[in-house]
Amino acid sequence: MNWQLKSFPQLSTSELYTILKVRQEVFVVEQTCPYLDADGKDPQALHLVAWDASSAQAELCAYARIFIGDAHTSSRIGRVLTANHARGRGLGRELMQRAITICQQHAKTQPIQIGAQVYLRDFYQSLGFIETSAEYLEDDIPHVDMERAV
Repeated sequence: MNWQLKSFPQLSTSELYTILKVRQEVFVVEQTCPYLDADGKDPQALHLVAWDASSAQAELCAYARIFIGDAHTSSRIGRVLTANHARGRGLGRELMQRAITICQQHAKTQPIQIGAQVYLRDFYQSLGFIETSAEYLEDDIPHVDMERAV
């Protein structure tokens, strides 16, 4: 697995296209949830991507969008996904562990926030996140806000 962390300007057109395509496959098509994925926030984020370099053309296997906090804001991890073809290999856990480490390296004193789909609550709790909100619907999918202290 080839892990890369890039800012928006560092992404090639091909990489960006693949990221947006897989995000739409998972969040729009697979979860039958029509929403605007290209929300204008990608230019402010870091993009953590796992590419499977064993095939002739590298395939995106896992992805997360990371916003680094500053003195007044928490860091935030979102758009967390494992591509359908790569599930069951522990990539989701490795992806989140890497994303947490990146947040801690860049904003040592800031907590990390996520908006977790409720069915993944236990997974995120196992990574040190605690619930900070009641359940709510986001794009008709039950979510809960969670936070991880530094």
